[in-house]
Amino acid sequence: MELGKKGNPWALLPFVVFLILFIGTGIVTGDFYKFPVIVAIAISGAVALVMNRKETFSNKVDIFCKGAGNLNVMLMVIIFLLAGAFSEVAKGMGAVDSTVNFALSVIPQNLLMVGIFIIACFISLSMGTSMGTIVALAPIGVGISEQTDISLALSMAAVIGGSMFGDNLSFISDTTITAVRSQNTQMKDKFKVNFWIVLPAAIVTCVILGIVTMGENAEITQHSYHLVKILPYVLVIIFALIGMNVFLVLALGIGLAGVVGLADGSYQMMPLVQKVGEGMAGMYEISFLAILIAGMVEVIKHNGGIDFLLHRVTRNIKSKKGAEFGIAGLVGLTDLSTANNTISILIAGPLAKNIADQYEIDPRKSASLLDIFSCCVQGLIPYGAQILVAAGVASISPVSILPFSYYPILIGICGVAAILIGYPNFKKEKSV
Repeated sequence: MELGKKGNPWALLPFVVFLILFIGTGIVTGDFYKFPVIVAIAISGAVALVMNRKETFSNKVDIFCKGAGNLNVMLMVIIFLLAGAFSEVAKGMGAVDSTVNFALSVIPQNLLMVGIFIIACFISLSMGTSMGTIVALAPIGVGISEQTDISLALSMAAVIGGSMFGDNLSFISDTTITAVRSQNTQMKDKFKVNFWIVLPAAIVTCVILGIVTMGENAEITQHSYHLVKILPYVLVIIFALIGMNVFLVLALGIGLAGVVGLADGSYQMMPLVQKVGEGMAGMYEISFLAILIAGMVEVIKHNGGIDFLLHRVTRNIKSKKGAEFGIAGLVGLTDLSTANNTISILIAGPLAKNIADQYEIDPRKSASLLDIFSCCVQGLIPYGAQILVAAGVASISPVSILPFSYYPILIGICGVAAILIGYPNFKKEKSV
């Protein structure tokens, strides 16, 4: 695919249909999650298949299946399933509760908001899900606010911010997996680049939370915890960082969490197996979304739609930095439209890969940009699932959380700074 080709704008009609179905229904009903996204993608894929009368329907189906069965897509799906199994098995044997209770037992009571943010960072990094982290911690944040003068909006913003930290960095986050696979790089390499870009944002967030809640104290009821239950999370992070194959990392994580659960009576063998199945089932939708989107994009690409988008996006780009801003803007706008950072990367990823190849942007950097700016936008849109869930738990307006959303704003600032200063400075990585 050449960036110089003008392509065919009509080939983008399936994208337009998807946005009309998704955004239109959200505006009319007031709920952007009312219309099942997988149905919207299926309808859009069907539109792609009936276009371009120059091709036979059978040939278009073959093109669709070729894209859907792409090696990277299939690897992504398998990782999704394993990640879901690990997260559910670890949670079921009490890993989340032990992590939260241990952290609350050591955090000074005058730094509870800082503590909640850090706990959310670790849990989301370990579980690979911002939503699961918010569901686990939001009630604790509400309890702290009820005992202090800390506003519920600030408390929920701290939980959401920490949750987006892991969504952006976790080795088993669907967002991160999608970014890595779409750019054809290694998870540990992307993590190292991404971590040093967003670390200042996390540190500044802790400082701000400490200052704005200075003098606030709350009595936190101490609950029991078992350090051995936290071990699967810690080992998964360590194994991934040292470069172990992600399939082995997740398999070992599932095995270790299962052994701990069986040893302490949290599981019997059959309930453990059922938990593995439940975790995988929880990833079915995102797995099928990845397959359907990849198939639809392949047909759109064949019809010239991707060439048209690339031409429009890159026509004013004259430098590597401009290309990086183009990738950031592309995924940010897609997330604004879809209210889902994983879906936004699934859609924008192939375009970003072509731009990165043309302008010699290292795949570790392009994957990081996709993840950072999708999570930045996702953490700031009041109709996104993360803010909606937290606001629902706290019974407050989603909009009231936005003024305290320090971390999502700061990672966007750090991402822009990394582009402007050319950080990190490395030679282009070979494709893997």
